[in-house]
Amino acid sequence: MRVLIVDDEAPARAKLRRMLAAFDDIEIVAEAADGAQALQLVEQHAPDAVFLDIQMPELSGLDVAASLPDAAPALVFVTAFDRFALQAFDANAVDYLLKPVEPERLARSVQKLRGRAMAPRPHPGAPDRLVIPDRGRIHIVRCTDIEWLEAADNYVSVHAGGKSLLMRRTLAGLLADLGERFVRCHRSAAVAIEQVTTLRAREKGDATLVLRSGAEVACSRQFRAEVMRRLTPR
Repeated sequence: MRVLIVDDEAPARAKLRRMLAAFDDIEIVAEAADGAQALQLVEQHAPDAVFLDIQMPELSGLDVAASLPDAAPALVFVTAFDRFALQAFDANAVDYLLKPVEPERLARSVQKLRGRAMAPRPHPGAPDRLVIPDRGRIHIVRCTDIEWLEAADNYVSVHAGGKSLLMRRTLAGLLADLGERFVRCHRSAAVAIEQVTTLRAREKGDATLVLRSGAEVACSRQFRAEVMRRLTPR
């Protein structure tokens, strides 16, 4: 089992590394001192599991969890605070460890990780923001600022605030995480419902969606009925 350790405190990382060394089937592939570095190392090493601190400067462990790719590693949150437990399990955590971590409790977490591949992964709660590494920078995008999404091979272009940022996700996978605020309007596009101001009909049942920003997004006949249903007040 290939493991990434993420904690902004070096002594905490060192202690967890020593404790995990007791398990013959665990390999520590890397360590990260912050959330941005954690996302980069997940992409670089594709670990099977991440032991992830929650409270860190800039990006929290929950922000990192919400921004992981579709084939995400298993998550074990490690924190000194018990008040984040509900949010952690909403983010599909396999386990939630309180510091200081006891060896027996860590052993139970490792056992859960071993059995994780045999269990279906629950659906995550919708995130408040996405963390997107793009061209050597880390962008934090509030989901309420996202106007529309555009598929680009194995990436999604996230259009928000006049910028377009590439995220290593599939469109279907990202939409599943973002929840009911978005609707697919084309095989390669989706829009935030509240951003749509106008639907202009085109020939053969297709349409064009005009957003608040003035952006125009194609809406194909295949998805038009669902878009209309979602736009109609209930």
